[in-house]
Amino acid sequence: MNKIKLIIWREFITRVRKPSFLIMTILGPLLIAGGVAAVTFLGLQESGPQSVLVVDVPHLFTDKLANATKPDITFHYRADDISDSAFKNSTYTLMVRMNEEVLKNNQVEIFYTKVPSQSVQNYISAEVEKVLRKEKLRINNLDENVFDQVGTPVAMKLIDIEKGDESLEQEKAAIGFFLGYIMLLFIMLYGMQVMRGVMEEKQSRIIEVLASSVRPFQLMMGKIVGIAMVGLVQFLLWIILSTALTTGVIALAKDRLVAQVSNGIPMDQPMTTETKALLQNEIAKDNADMSQGLDKVHKIIDQTPITLVIILFLFYFLCGYLLYSSFFAAIGAAVDSETDTQQFMLPAMLPLMLALFIAQMAIVNPDGPAVFWFSIVPFTSPIVMMVRIAMGNAFEHPWELILSMVLLVATFIGTTWLAGRIYRTGILMYGKKVTWKELGKWLFYKG
Repeated sequence: MNKIKLIIWREFITRVRKPSFLIMTILGPLLIAGGVAAVTFLGLQESGPQSVLVVDVPHLFTDKLANATKPDITFHYRADDISDSAFKNSTYTLMVRMNEEVLKNNQVEIFYTKVPSQSVQNYISAEVEKVLRKEKLRINNLDENVFDQVGTPVAMKLIDIEKGDESLEQEKAAIGFFLGYIMLLFIMLYGMQVMRGVMEEKQSRIIEVLASSVRPFQLMMGKIVGIAMVGLVQFLLWIILSTALTTGVIALAKDRLVAQVSNGIPMDQPMTTETKALLQNEIAKDNADMSQGLDKVHKIIDQTPITLVIILFLFYFLCGYLLYSSFFAAIGAAVDSETDTQQFMLPAMLPLMLALFIAQMAIVNPDGPAVFWFSIVPFTSPIVMMVRIAMGNAFEHPWELILSMVLLVATFIGTTWLAGRIYRTGILMYGKKVTWKELGKWLFYKG
């Protein structure tokens, strides 16, 4: 046991002291927060003012589309069509061409010299839809208020009969899927480190010296657990730093978006009272949606046993890692170069890929037979069961959760024993292409 502890400490401290560990621990969260910031702020930027030529062939839109300040859009109208070359040589940045049958086919073409942002497209689409809607109501002699009441979509609300509250299983399932996806990434990342570490020691012949003082199984376990500790420490640091940085970025983006929307009411430009009211209603709706979103987050937190979810996540994370790392250690011991690992990597990675696919099914059907079996089978349970845990479905069937955990631990012990038999033979084999048949023989070597 003391030898295993020494190997664990050696693997842990050697990797933690590497500059690459420190760089990635700091750089990883910065990249995550930077990516969020870049996507958010670039999404809020406009390419410049848009001068839009509206070719109003059906004579329905002239002077009915409201200009805007943010995005900066100015509409210009003409009744007859112009050629593409004339548009290219003009000062207009966009051309909206209305066909004569637009009331029937609801199709509008937008031509551009530079791709407009999504906010510009959304604004133009909303203005066109508003005009078409009014015209259709006028033609059919329908009252606008009555039509709004008749055309209101049904809002379905799922309510848990036991809890008497709105069901948020879909949102909680998405959290579980995210945790499972993170688990998959770290199992792959640090499992590969185990495999490369074994291969490097085997190629440098250091393993021959180590094997003379410790048993191969002790060496394998020390390497697996030591790297697991490195991964867990880095994972926790990533969570803490990423959460802090991303929260700050989102807060700044939210303030900027609110200011941008507030400034987007073009009160200083000629505008109908109706258009002003519509924009103000949109702002009020956005604020209400934001408030509802925050309320939903609080409900999810209230309905989720956070502490228990975190504990179970750590359990499945560590056990899943230990299970697959034993495979990666055996593969690293069996081959001489990374190119020789291809024939063994696919069978090792296939259950993880399948687990990710089944986890997506668990979001919409957590009680399905496929989800049940794959949350019990140890090779896929770390990822699939996390979705059930986050949804609370696993707690409704505690014996399934317990069975999954017991089988995962038992399978880890069994596969580690099998991997150890391959490891003890493979680490001293050089210059030989290993086949599946050869690996099978190594399992029954005595010694």
